[in-house]
Amino acid sequence: MAGPVLSGTMRHRWLNLMLLFNSTIRVSLRRIMRGPLLPGWNWSIDVSTDFLRSQGETVFKFEDINEGREFYNALSFPSKAVQDVTIEPVKAPVRGHWYRPKAPIPNSLMLYLHGGGYSYYVRAHHNLIAILTQIAGRDTFALDYRLIPEYPYPAQLKDALQAYSWLIDLGYLPNNMLVAGDSAGGNLALALLLTLRERGLPQPALCVCLSPWTDVCNSGASMENNARYDWPIKHIAEQWSDWYCGDADPRDPLISPLYADLHGLTPIYIQAGGAEILYDMIQAFADNAQEQGADVTLEVWENMNHDFQAYGEALPQAQQALERLRQVISNHIDSNV
Repeated sequence: MAGPVLSGTMRHRWLNLMLLFNSTIRVSLRRIMRGPLLPGWNWSIDVSTDFLRSQGETVFKFEDINEGREFYNALSFPSKAVQDVTIEPVKAPVRGHWYRPKAPIPNSLMLYLHGGGYSYYVRAHHNLIAILTQIAGRDTFALDYRLIPEYPYPAQLKDALQAYSWLIDLGYLPNNMLVAGDSAGGNLALALLLTLRERGLPQPALCVCLSPWTDVCNSGASMENNARYDWPIKHIAEQWSDWYCGDADPRDPLISPLYADLHGLTPIYIQAGGAEILYDMIQAFADNAQEQGADVTLEVWENMNHDFQAYGEALPQAQQALERLRQVISNHIDSNV
């Protein structure tokens, strides 16, 4: 991980640095006295979890959502992966970025749908997308879909459908494609699959979900029980749910895939952390899928929290999960290329 990069207003920079300093001191002292918050946590995940939670609480106090987005982007830690891929912006007919590894598998593609509670697309996501691009070994198109509260459901699903259609128009074959997403992006990836099935359109060869938000009703005891160990915050997730749904039913399967009929979907591979607040809803989704006979695989990393794969080389558990993801993608798609 490279050193910090500061941007934006001086106020936002100093506020982020203050939060980071406080988290570093607070966590370091606790680790000296009582050890890590959970077994297997190194210093990086311990400090980052505390800092990200502090960031979330702070950004939620901004009255202007756009100022909150600027605050999030005022401090970032670019990873080596970002330096090792080529990133190219796209503005039309869909908005997003191409991430291209040095030696991509030809004629194959990953469509990536970012997380952020449907409200934020922070610069830190470049790290995760770049890491996953290298793991997948193929070009990635990361969609910059419209955000809430300005654009509630179904704006994001419409954007994902448009991006998927555009990629097919470019000549990519669905059986050589995978759709992936984390958190809210995992929710959107599942909604995209359901919509493609309903419309009788070809689905990608694989869907990958990292810590997917499967129920915007925010069900499950882990929302409370794991709050101490995770950095997403329940009351903020509840606000995101209200913004996203608007007048729509939060139990609509295209909003909360936990309640969906999952027959006839392409294989879905899910990774989650056992210490994340979304754990119970993710497990419930996998249980429902297995009862319905759907091809859904859930693998859980004990004591890991939300989107732990983003730590990359800084966390052994993240390296293990990423290597497992490489194997799954290769097994499902590379034989088709």
